[in-house]
Amino acid sequence: MMTPSLRKLESDLEVNKTTLHNWKKNRPKLFEFIIDSYKDKELLKKNLKLMSEQKKRLEEEIHLTLQRVS
Repeated sequence: MMTPSLRKLESDLEVNKTTLHNWKKNRPKLFEFIIDSYKDKELLKKNLKLMSEQKKRLEEEIHLTLQRVS
């Protein structure tokens, strides 16, 4: 998992780079939590994508099976 860029964090959190650097320096737990949240978000997005693909395959298989039965 890649960590988000500072620009991405700036825009998403609506803060400037100085604030981010201060959080990283003075509030490392908060900064780490933010980074971990982005990693979790990325994992969830991948998982959702895989589930969507699986759903499509199952629907195709159901359709083919129905055609064979009919």
